[in-house]
Amino acid sequence: MSQPAFALHPRLAADTFVVGELPLSRLLLMNDERFPWCILVPRRQGLQDLHELDDADSAALFGEIRAVSLRLLALEDVDKLNVGALGNRVPQLHVHVVARRTSDAAWPDPVWGNGQARPYSESTYQAMLTRLRSGLNLAV
Repeated sequence: MSQPAFALHPRLAADTFVVGELPLSRLLLMNDERFPWCILVPRRQGLQDLHELDDADSAALFGEIRAVSLRLLALEDVDKLNVGALGNRVPQLHVHVVARRTSDAAWPDPVWGNGQARPYSESTYQAMLTRLRSGLNLAV
């Protein structure tokens, strides 16, 4: 029996832009220019938590988290990277990688639910996509 096709949770689809496809995960950019904030979603249907990944996918996801983290560090003046897989509101397994600055709108608190998102302008969004894509091996 074949696996159901991968489908992105509607909330993730509504709140993000697709950056591209990594070997395991779809890479998303949160539509909030206050924070350089990427989300990795393993293209495995029905997973909610990290422990549900098999060994190969777990290793692949960690490598992708590291690659995205290094890319954000190269792009931004970053004081701290926040990496988390909460899933309290969106049950689909996804991992946030957020570049934080001590001067950002939420510091030192979490970015989730902190203030109003400031959507990217078209030009800023396109520039960020170009910058992210240039340093990652993505299928677009």
